[in-house]
Amino acid sequence: MKKYFLPSIAIIAVIAFVRLSFYTVDAAEYAYVTVLGKHAETFDGVDGAGLKFGWPWPIQQVQRLDRRLQQFDLPPTDQLTHDPKGSTVDKLLSIEAYVCWKINDRDAADQFVQRIGSADRARKILEPLILSRLGAEIGEMRMDDLVTTDDDLATGKKRVDVTVETIREKLLASLRPDVQKEYGIQLVDIRLRRFNHPASVRDSIFARIRSERNKEAMKHLSDGDRKASDIASEADQKVREKLAKARSEEETIKAHADTEANKIRNEAYSQDPEFYGFLKKMEKLQSIVGDSKAVLLLSTHRPMFESLFTPPKASAPMKGGK
Repeated sequence: MKKYFLPSIAIIAVIAFVRLSFYTVDAAEYAYVTVLGKHAETFDGVDGAGLKFGWPWPIQQVQRLDRRLQQFDLPPTDQLTHDPKGSTVDKLLSIEAYVCWKINDRDAADQFVQRIGSADRARKILEPLILSRLGAEIGEMRMDDLVTTDDDLATGKKRVDVTVETIREKLLASLRPDVQKEYGIQLVDIRLRRFNHPASVRDSIFARIRSERNKEAMKHLSDGDRKASDIASEADQKVREKLAKARSEEETIKAHADTEANKIRNEAYSQDPEFYGFLKKMEKLQSIVGDSKAVLLLSTHRPMFESLFTPPKASAPMKGGK
């Protein structure tokens, strides 16, 4: 048994040595290879993927890095917006954002391993850098630029979209060169996922909104009352104008009728003046004795009664039957 034991151990050791000397590089990763702790080579999955042979572990170690786009969420943070009026109760925003980054190439992978070492460590480094810069950019914005439904006059887009894009461009422009140079990380994107008022101030904000809406409602009611008063005054003015016009037309018609009546009366007088005078006397006599309450004791030999006994004779008819 002893003569087979040592050869078996040797065969197993050779198999283990050979097995530990082979490793693979995936197309979606970088392989950072060290021998006795010193960097030996870095394989890029694009052109260096496949089966590799080297020293067995622990002489040679392979650290694998994801070469694909990576993403992590920034923790929610409360930021103050720029407030020219000095009121801060409704100017505090709760910001949620996320970051996309990647290791750009093989040289960047070497730098990443030497300066950071892992994706978790990269997140711990990038998080405070981005949050501090994000706070500075939000602090220069007005609340109306982030919480509004208005359009941007220059671009025609929603003002919120323009503001968010401006913040994104400023963050990338200020952070991307330093992060790339210092850590070998390419910042692909920084996006605001959500921004709203924090829960601690929402009750105060809702109370202010209700107060503003009540003021707006009272303004509309006041405007409605004023417009109703204006309409009523205008209607009264039109009624007065129409009544004045109607009275003027009435006076005109009456004057015209009086003129026509006088004309007819004059024509009748010209046809038989004696009879016309008789009728006028009868009208005057009727006005004197026609009242049922009036009592007159007069002699029939009074001149005013002579016309009753001696009426005028009818004149000859005029030519034409007139």
